[in-house]
Amino acid sequence: MGRLEYNSSRPPIEIDDATLAHLKIVIGTKLRRQEAFIMTWLPTDGKGDGRLSAWIHPSIPLVFGFDEVRLPAIDATRITKMMEALNAHGELLIESSPS
Repeated sequence: MGRLEYNSSRPPIEIDDATLAHLKIVIGTKLRRQEAFIMTWLPTDGKGDGRLSAWIHPSIPLVFGFDEVRLPAIDATRITKMMEALNAHGELLIESSPS
């Protein structure tokens, strides 16, 4: 499991490396364009939060931590679908790798 650390205000978000690699591209693209957005995920820490959302902004520190040294293969179709959904709804929903 990789980790996404945002603003260091909460524990890192645990995400499988394949999903994290795709998120890195999508988030990097939006922030490079200076576009802020909402990101939503389902926490796995079991502390009672059923769903969390954060405002992602270019000025807030963001760290991607991968368990594996080698990055997983990137699926261009998955990137396109993620970007289309984000641009259509203004929200990036983090979902695990498709089976």
